Amino acid sequence: DERMAVQARTFTRWINLVLQRSDPPAAVHDLFKDIQDGRILMALLEQLSGSKLLYRFRSPPQRIFRLKNISEVLTFLADKQVQLPHMHASAVVDGDPSVVLRLVWSVILHFQAGLSGRSASARLRPGLSAPVKQVVGGLPGHDGGTVRALLQRVQRCTSRFGVEVHDFGRSWRSGLAFLALVKSVNPALVDLSASWSREPGENLQQAFAIARSSLDVAPLLEPDDLLGRVTDEPSIITYVSMFFQ
Repeated sequence: DERMAVQARTFTRWINLVLQRSDPPAAVHDLFKDIQDGRILMALLEQLSGSKLLYRFRSPPQRIFRLKNISEVLTFLADKQVQLPHMHASAVVDGDPSVVLRLVWSVILHFQAGLSGRSASARLRPGLSAPVKQVVGGLPGHDGGTVRALLQRVQRCTSRFGVEVHDFGRSWRSGLAFLALVKSVNPALVDLSASWSREPGENLQQAFAIARSSLDVAPLLEPDDLLGRVTDEPSIITYVSMFFQ
């Protein structure tokens, strides 16, 4: 469906961004296929965690070796206290889209959206909380503390310019929140006075272009991802978290 397609595109771009640092560089072309043997996941987690994993990789194409590789990945993530509800190696090896997206989302929540080694609760400030659904964009929002902490950081940035952000969904459709976030990093980059009356697509295009050219924030999203029938929260969270790296 539309939401799953947006997530797959965004997650693929994020993975490829991380894998640019690997040696040799690796890349994902078909997320649900390329992830099945475990090599991409191991390379990704090496870059995110600093731990060595690829030495455990077994390359023969037989299913039993793929299952072993994915099991190694899931064990590593469990040891890192990454929450993996109802995650089975066989479903990843089979390329089950819903399971693969849940797995990548769990990795993003822990290593990307978490932003630091501190607990999410330690980053919360009273008075700025906002409700976060247990299911985020069709994926389990099991680390609500991480999402709330990120939302609060965003609120502190955008509220300075009169832009209210209540969630990681509809609040971003106009493009104003993205522009305010860019402006919070460098006020000279954005003149918000002209943005209030512009079409959302123009604001989104401008925000993504400025973030890429001036802040080195890769364009994981496209304007159409925000203007469709659904607004995908995990994709927005993944992109927004890059402003705080």
